[in-house]
Amino acid sequence: GVFEFIDKVLASWPSARRSGAWCCVFANPQNLDVGAMLDDPFTSPFAVALRSAIHVMVVPTARTSIYQRIWCVYEAHLAVKNNSHVFT
Repeated sequence: GVFEFIDKVLASWPSARRSGAWCCVFANPQNLDVGAMLDDPFTSPFAVALRSAIHVMVVPTARTSIYQRIWCVYEAHLAVKNNSHVFT
């Protein structure tokens, strides 16, 4: 849940990094019908925002592997394609 997420972010955040973070979970409206936004995933709000990221922090949870979630796999693909620094 959210507490696990916060604990993992705080534990993994680089100590030298003092800037803020943006969470991809806020990119797509989670409680709306987003079908039209996702006709082309590359132009979705999620992908547009991710392309501007220099660093991408992957936050796995105990409940589900990130590699079993298609959006997580797509996020990793976009980050690597964008030459972002990906870390956990």
